[in-house]
Amino acid sequence: MHANTVTEQLTAAGRAIEHDSFAIIDAEAGPHPYHPDEWPLVRRMIHANADFEFNGLTAFHPRAMQAGLARILAGGTPVVADVEMICVGLSRPRLAHFGITTHQFISDPDVIDAARRDDTTRAVQAMRKAHRLGLLEGAIVGIGNAPTALIELVRLIRDEACRPALVIGMPVGFVSAAESKALLMAQGEVPWVAIHGRKGGSTLVVAALHALLGLAEAHQHGTA
Repeated sequence: MHANTVTEQLTAAGRAIEHDSFAIIDAEAGPHPYHPDEWPLVRRMIHANADFEFNGLTAFHPRAMQAGLARILAGGTPVVADVEMICVGLSRPRLAHFGITTHQFISDPDVIDAARRDDTTRAVQAMRKAHRLGLLEGAIVGIGNAPTALIELVRLIRDEACRPALVIGMPVGFVSAAESKALLMAQGEVPWVAIHGRKGGSTLVVAALHALLGLAEAHQHGTA
């Protein structure tokens, strides 16, 4: 099999550890309900947290993987995140290989001012800003921290015909986290990947995006 020259570990030792980890996850997970295109994403999420509950908690819209891979392979796709942690966690060489740009607005002064003025969260206003700038159209949106960002994104999809290519909705927490993901999964206009319940986090969004980038490179090499 052709090695992924950009999306894999950069050293032989690193690749060996990663491949051995994936083999252990495959063996311990055993039979699972996921499509072969979906399992690499779930497996990388398990790898990121050593938590096998994501084998079952992770859910996919029927067109999620197809939509995400197509958008990455098209090149120049914006990734819009709810927090800076996602943007920082993504590999720059992997992003550059596909011409992907990352965007987050959570700490912008105008976002903070709008949140204070409207008595909303910064995350809500950050999604609204991304929408005003036209960045959400055809984007891959990753939300791992703020349930209110995901709730607002679903509102934009339903009420303002906002159409990202894919939403990776995985906010973690005890207030509205599970509910926000349920809202995402209840709509069918935009493909999504999500996690049932309270679990989630920016680390998982990064893992999911890295899995998509790896699969996209494998498609380029004809090995997927």
